[in-house]
Amino acid sequence: MSNTKTKAKAPAKKNGPNTLEITAQSGEDEAMTKARNVIAPTVRGAVTTQAFCKVFGETDLTSLITELAKQNEKVGSGDLRRAENMLMTQAHTLDAIFNELARRAAANMGEYINATDRYLRLALKAQSQCRATLETLATIKNPPVIYAKQANIANGPQQVNNGTSPAHVGGETSIEPNKLLEQQHEQRLDTGTQGAAIGADKELETVGAINRAEVGNG
Repeated sequence: MSNTKTKAKAPAKKNGPNTLEITAQSGEDEAMTKARNVIAPTVRGAVTTQAFCKVFGETDLTSLITELAKQNEKVGSGDLRRAENMLMTQAHTLDAIFNELARRAAANMGEYINATDRYLRLALKAQSQCRATLETLATIKNPPVIYAKQANIANGPQQVNNGTSPAHVGGETSIEPNKLLEQQHEQRLDTGTQGAAIGADKELETVGAINRAEVGNG
């Protein structure tokens, strides 16, 4: 009977919550794989979320990246339900911040005017963000309709837009260039009827003789 003992396999080492598990793509070296994951939006978002969300303890980084990638795929397929829920939740949160800051401003009013002013400014900022969040949600639910005028584009550089042409500024009117009849086929300018000849002026002919300067005999 053999006394050989079988060694038990050591349990796989469990990675910590801050360990990022990445897979290299074909043809990538270690530096390229690291660079691709560092600039990935899901990786950056997961790192930021992990840094801010400490209420529930440490969150596994790889699990955060996987979940963010799933949410991005839903948005890419047209499913905006999570985005709508997020905006509505944020609007409620901002409204709660506004009311708390307004309450603190009222508690300091009349005695600590500087504190009242600061709390009111922060409260109005929260209120403004709440309004902007609700406007964004309304735009997603009911996107604006854009009406474009029809344009007839002819062959060449000309373009004709259907609609009323804009009025000229300052009452200016366009002046069409003169059209010369000489430029058209078999049309000539009207020279008018030939007039009668005018006779010579006899008096003008003798003016030179009458006004001729006298020359003395030398």
